[in-house]
Amino acid sequence: MPPRKPKTDKKADTVRAFRAALASGDPNALGRVYVFHGEETWLRDFYLGELRKLLVPEAFSAFNYHRLDGAGLDIRELSEIAEAMPMMADRTLIVVADYDMSRLSDGQRAALCTFLADVPEWCCVAFHYDTVPYRLTRQKDSEPEEAPAKKSAARDLKKALDTYAQVLDFAPLGQSELLDWIAAQFRQRGKNIDRRTAEYLVFTCGNLMDGLLQEIGKISDYVGGANVTRRDIDDIADPVLSRQAFDLSNAVSAGNYDAAASVLGDLLKMQTVPYMISGALGKELRRLYTARLALDYGRGQEWLMDIWNMKSSYPAKLALSAARRTSTAWCAWAVRQCEILDRRMKSERGIDPAEELKFLLVRLSMGPGKAQYR
Repeated sequence: MPPRKPKTDKKADTVRAFRAALASGDPNALGRVYVFHGEETWLRDFYLGELRKLLVPEAFSAFNYHRLDGAGLDIRELSEIAEAMPMMADRTLIVVADYDMSRLSDGQRAALCTFLADVPEWCCVAFHYDTVPYRLTRQKDSEPEEAPAKKSAARDLKKALDTYAQVLDFAPLGQSELLDWIAAQFRQRGKNIDRRTAEYLVFTCGNLMDGLLQEIGKISDYVGGANVTRRDIDDIADPVLSRQAFDLSNAVSAGNYDAAASVLGDLLKMQTVPYMISGALGKELRRLYTARLALDYGRGQEWLMDIWNMKSSYPAKLALSAARRTSTAWCAWAVRQCEILDRRMKSERGIDPAEELKFLLVRLSMGPGKAQYR
C-alpha cells in the first residue's frame, strides 16, 4: 500500500499566501477580494491594518480608503465606490464591516456574485467580520430552514467567493508560534519569560492573543525584575474559566472541598453565570475521565491531545497527572453527577443554581456512596 499523503490545511495555506503577498511590499501582488474572519481577533485586525498600510498612502487615505457598515448595505453603493479610480496610488481599499451574507435577499446575493466577478483591478475589497459571524446560510438549529431556491443562491455565492475571493480564517496560533510571540512581547517590555512559564501563562489565560496581550502588559508592569515567574502570573493575571474549571476538578478529585469552594467563590464574586461554571466543570471532568481511560488502556499523551484537540502538551500532562490519583469509577460517577445538575438547572424552577453548585462540590469531594444527590 502506498504511503498516505499528508493532509494539507487549505485555510492555513490561504493565510500564508496572503502574508507572503504582504511581505513582498507590492500592492499589485494582493488580490481584489478578501474575507477577514476567525477566532483570533488580534491577528485578524493586525493583518487588516497591514493591508491598509500597504495599499493606502496616509496622505491620500481620504480618497483611497473607504469603510462601509455592512448593515443595510446595497451592492450598488459598493459597486459605485469600487469604480472610483485611486488618487496618487496603485490601489484603493474598501473595508465592509459585518456584512451578513446569510440574510441577503435573492436579488442582493445575485448582485454580490456579479460584483465579485467584476471588481476593478485597482480596487481591493475586504469583508471584515467582528460582531457578526461569517456565514453564507442561516443556522438550522436557531432559524427556519431556507427554501431550496435560497439554498441554490447560497451555493452560487459560495462558488463566487471560492473563485474570486481569498477567505482568511484566522485561527489561534499553534503552540510553538504562540510561545515565540509571547516571548517577543515580553522582550519589547524589557522582560524575559522562559518557555515553561509561557506555557503556564497560556494555560492560565487562554491562547487568544487579545487576552494575552492585556495580561502581558499587566504582568510586565507588576514584575520588578527582568524575569517573569509562575508566581507573578498567579499574583496578577486573571485566569480564564477553563483554568478555573481545571482547579475545581483538581480540587474535588483530591477530596479538597475547601480549595474547590474557594475557586467557586471567586467565580461567583466575578458574577460568572452558574450555568457556565457547571458546563466548564463538566467538560473538565470529562477530560479527566478520558485521561483516566488513557491510563487504563495504555494510551499516551498524544492520544489524549488528539481526542481533545489540544494544541499544547501542557494541559494533557496535567490531566494525566490528576487522573493517576482517581479511579475510572469515580470519574464516571463525577461526570454523571455534573450532568444531572446541569439538567436540573435547565429544567427545574425555583432552585438556586449557586447553592446547587456548592452542594455538587461537596458530593464530588466526598465521593460516591458518601453523599447522595438530593
